[in-house]
Amino acid sequence: MPNPKFENALRCLPQSVPPIWMMRQAGRYHSHYQNLRKKHSFEELCKIPELAAEVAFGPVDDFGFDTAILFSDILFPLEALGMGLKFGDEGPKLGWQLGGLEDLKRMHPLEQAVDFMGFQKTAVSLTRKRIPEDRSLIGFVGGAWTLFCYATLGKHDGNLVLPKVSKSLRQGFYEKIIPLLKENIRLQLEGGAEVVMVFDTAGGDSSPGFFDEAILPPLKELVQAFPGKIGYYAKALPSPSLDKVRSLSGLLGFGVDHRIDLTELFGNGRQFIQGNFDQAMLFLDPVDFRTYLLEWLRPFLDLPPEKRAGWVCGLGHGVLPKTPEANVRTFVKTVREVFA
Repeated sequence: MPNPKFENALRCLPQSVPPIWMMRQAGRYHSHYQNLRKKHSFEELCKIPELAAEVAFGPVDDFGFDTAILFSDILFPLEALGMGLKFGDEGPKLGWQLGGLEDLKRMHPLEQAVDFMGFQKTAVSLTRKRIPEDRSLIGFVGGAWTLFCYATLGKHDGNLVLPKVSKSLRQGFYEKIIPLLKENIRLQLEGGAEVVMVFDTAGGDSSPGFFDEAILPPLKELVQAFPGKIGYYAKALPSPSLDKVRSLSGLLGFGVDHRIDLTELFGNGRQFIQGNFDQAMLFLDPVDFRTYLLEWLRPFLDLPPEKRAGWVCGLGHGVLPKTPEANVRTFVKTVREVFA
């Protein structure tokens, strides 16, 4: 059975206490992850399904989050297409990058790439078995645009001139990556994920016109392929682009970062809304943190449950490395106490 609070949020049903889920809730800040990392590489934690399930289980068990999320990385589809991928102290590094249309011919065929991604389906299935029955499970893939930025630049931020001006290369890449993302989503849903988030981190670094041209169409294609199963998140997404996302028929919900006044987005009754406490403020000392958190929650407390139906309480981005575990625990406990 899915988590009742999360299920209510997905269905936009009023409830007093919102479900709580944080992006990157399983990661470097958490002692459970750190202990596993002493014995295994990051790639092993992702690609060995039993280990991925254990990592995802850790924060649900420790902090009591309402949902778990697949422990993996958005870049594995690029490795599946033959681009190579290694993780080191400086982060992920591809074996090669797209420089022109000829490079697309180096990519593996779809069937081979889908076969490579099978470990994620198994990881989702084992995570479902590892977490308590009353917790929900989220899957995820990277957005096509963000993956294109990685494929051409080896990163998703900074100077995005090359991916922005390479229209024909982008279209060719989309012809490769979108079918793979569809199959990747299908694998995760078959494994037991209730919703699959599309993390399009670079999506906010674009003009409204470019968003309409290059970023929205692949998202729309994924939503149409899996209506009622897809959520979307892009960091620092401007309001015009966010409005286009919200208007997508079949989109289950979306997340926003801490730059947005979340209370202004409530009320359409069609989509869940995830967010959006500033993750940096988790570094406050414990007393100041609780004071700040209570002040942040005040506008939500002023709204009746039906006005904030669909809210999934969490952060504006992922939990940062070295975040104090005690404040994460306080966040979960305080939210549940004040809304009870």
